[in-house]
Amino acid sequence: METKNADLSSLKINRDEKLENPERKNRIYKIVGGVAVAVAIILALYFGWKSISQQAIEVKLTSVVLQSPSESNAVLTASGYVVAQRKAAVASKGMGRLVYLGVVEGDKVVKDQIIARLEDSDIKAQLEQAKANQKLSEADLKDAENNFNRQKELLKSGSTTKMEVDAAESRYNRVLASIDVAKAQVLQAEVALENTLIRAPFNGTVLTKNADVGEVVAPLGAGANAKAAVVTIADMNSLQAEIDVSESNIEKIILNQDCEIRLDAYPDKAYPGYVAKIVPTADRSKATVMVKVGFKNYDQRVLPEMSAKVVFLNETTKKEKIEDTKQFLVVPSTAVAKRNGASVAFVVRDDKAVEVPIVTGKDLGGYTEIKSGLVEGDKVIDPVNDKIQDGIKVSAK
Repeated sequence: METKNADLSSLKINRDEKLENPERKNRIYKIVGGVAVAVAIILALYFGWKSISQQAIEVKLTSVVLQSPSESNAVLTASGYVVAQRKAAVASKGMGRLVYLGVVEGDKVVKDQIIARLEDSDIKAQLEQAKANQKLSEADLKDAENNFNRQKELLKSGSTTKMEVDAAESRYNRVLASIDVAKAQVLQAEVALENTLIRAPFNGTVLTKNADVGEVVAPLGAGANAKAAVVTIADMNSLQAEIDVSESNIEKIILNQDCEIRLDAYPDKAYPGYVAKIVPTADRSKATVMVKVGFKNYDQRVLPEMSAKVVFLNETTKKEKIEDTKQFLVVPSTAVAKRNGASVAFVVRDDKAVEVPIVTGKDLGGYTEIKSGLVEGDKVIDPVNDKIQDGIKVSAK
């Protein structure tokens, strides 16, 4: 039979071949492509948002400072030094060795008090000689006067000549002149002796002692090793604060304007003051005008050359505030924010805003008292807005 020899291998099923549906294949490609595009968009949005969220916000910083209530009403604050308006470097009028010094730093002196004395033995010898010459001339005067009168009487009787009378008169005049010279020499010696005494020119307090017993002193330090001033004294009742005020702010200052004076040595003590003088010239190197501020009252703790800060007040400031008013720790009110019902401020650490809980006190007209949470000198963000959050990246101006 022919069928027995037929090739049946062609009738085998090829299981390695897969059925392909073109429409199904295209649909799969579209789904995969759509998913890929969606993922790409999501990733782009995520990284874009992350980049924006990490961009630093530019902020301004302000310092936490100590301030009194009157400073919130100030028109200007400036610094300077306490200076005695009556001050003298007391020196001798003559040159000599210092043999006596009766004062030290801090001693009070009165006008014309002898505070030092120079060696005076040679001056005293000159004075004694001048007095002896004066006595000798006065003794000669009586003899010369009697001789002159006698010659005039003899001339009347013709017992002498006019020449003898003139000679007697000349001798008499010479003796008178010698007496005047002797008196002048005595006065000169007395003045020289007085110049060996160094007296206080006014009531004051000794600030510095510039020479010691045994040293040579001279007017203006004439000698190479000579001292000029023996002591420096000041009238402690003439203290004023000398303040340099910028030319651009001088128009805010008027005579007799009320001020508050605080010394760096006693920051908790406020001294009432007033504008005593505006010096009518400017310092071209510093572009400032000197203003002298007088104390209305002060105590013994106020000393010359102390650093002072003066607050120039406006007319609405109450004077009773300028009496021992303690300073408060304050920040601008715009630097204080409310977060979850609590008061906070923001400091910058590692280029990030850090939220600091604070306890606030009085409202001081644009400033807020800080009772706790911050210390003097801390830098806080000012102003604070809704963009400022804890941990956000910031860049300080």
